[in-house]
Amino acid sequence: MTDVSTEIHEHMLGLALGALAHANWHANYYSMENLRWSELSVLQAAHACEIFIKARIAKEHPLLIFENLPKPQPGAAPLSLRELVEGGRTFQYFDLPDRLWAATGIRLPGLERYRSFGRLRNTVQHFLAPSSVDASKETIQFIYEVIDPFINECWNLFAIDYNEDDEAYVYLVGGLIRRGIRFLVSPEIMSSINFVDFEWPAGDPKYRADMESRFEAARQK
Repeated sequence: MTDVSTEIHEHMLGLALGALAHANWHANYYSMENLRWSELSVLQAAHACEIFIKARIAKEHPLLIFENLPKPQPGAAPLSLRELVEGGRTFQYFDLPDRLWAATGIRLPGLERYRSFGRLRNTVQHFLAPSSVDASKETIQFIYEVIDPFINECWNLFAIDYNEDDEAYVYLVGGLIRRGIRFLVSPEIMSSINFVDFEWPAGDPKYRADMESRFEAARQK
């Protein structure tokens, strides 16, 4: 079961990273051809986070992500992986933080943000985004307040490294800084942003000092 467990965990992690890259792209950029990018980013970020959490749980054991399992039939052979996936039901979005803690002892960061974003995801998915909500902004805050610290704790990964833009760091980092978003700085970022003149948010010296200290720490690694 160890090999299967590793394979499942790694597959889920790779899928979640792909969804994160898509969410970063749709939340931080704009398309004239598809005006739904901001709303799509909500769905993608929520989906990414859900899979990240399940991946971390599955790293302990794949069966731990299941809320309900198929009932055994008399004389039936042990369940195959396909039968388990097709017949079982995994834990849902709002139940995952408790399941994560029970299985791993890890508490999901930004729990209230996670819950409110889940409600926004449901609204966008089944109705429409409220006119008073900036969907892109909500997605960006969710990525860097919830997903970013979580994947860093679990796998030493950085959300800033996953984006579909060829010049990801230059535009993405500059946009996050203009918005005053705090994010974890990966060592890989430093070779791409040394010569970028950031537009720091006015009137928030604490933010700039905090981010500059993070850049410096990443430079030292």
